[in-house]
Amino acid sequence: MIFRWHLRLTYLFLYGPIAVLMVLSFNRSGLPTAWTGFTFDWYAKLTEADALLNAAWNTLIVAAASTLLATIIGTMLAVGAESRRKSSALDALLFAPMIIPDIVLAIGLLSFYTLVQMTLGLHSIVLSHVVFNIAFVCAVVRTRMRQIDPAMLEASRDLGASEFTTFRRVLLPNLAPGVIAGALLSFTLSVDEFIIAYFSSDNTPAATTLPMQIFSMIRFGVTPEINAMATIVMLFSFTLVLIAQRADRKAITG
Repeated sequence: MIFRWHLRLTYLFLYGPIAVLMVLSFNRSGLPTAWTGFTFDWYAKLTEADALLNAAWNTLIVAAASTLLATIIGTMLAVGAESRRKSSALDALLFAPMIIPDIVLAIGLLSFYTLVQMTLGLHSIVLSHVVFNIAFVCAVVRTRMRQIDPAMLEASRDLGASEFTTFRRVLLPNLAPGVIAGALLSFTLSVDEFIIAYFSSDNTPAATTLPMQIFSMIRFGVTPEINAMATIVMLFSFTLVLIAQRADRKAITG
């Protein structure tokens, strides 16, 4: 009984503020202290918020591009890592970006861009998100790969299939649930990520993502439009996480 109440209180602590934000996005007055009625006006006014819409478009571009690259590289990395002898040092190296604090990775990437004299912009944010997301894709795909019977791959080679044909016709279809789960997780992380994007951007409107735009706006106070946009982003991310979890569960159970 005690653990049930503990679980309920934990959920309330985690999701209570999110629920308040969602409710306030429908508040007619837009004030956080007084409820004056239900309205969809703030969502309609998002269509007039050019800065938010441009930032949202930049976020989708970054998320789509980084997800594509991270999924391809992460899948290849997972296949290569699983084909080698197991090594704790190699695993630690592969998963380091997942463990290293975002601020440390962001400073490291900025220092690297400065060292190679690379201009910052939307392209640098994409590359930074690829570095951040590869480890997550690799971890999910490796989990799926460990469920695949090696005998299937050996049988394909014994029947005369080349390494590439075996990968394309046997391994990749069996890895598909893990690849999809890793891609969805990568996309979600890229949409929500702020610190790495902030350090990898030149802070111009053309290279401003949605989290960066919201951060710059809330310094002057939380407006109803921000609540509405945050609600949309939260629901979008929550949906992607659910889909990724379902795909990941399928990847584990086969």
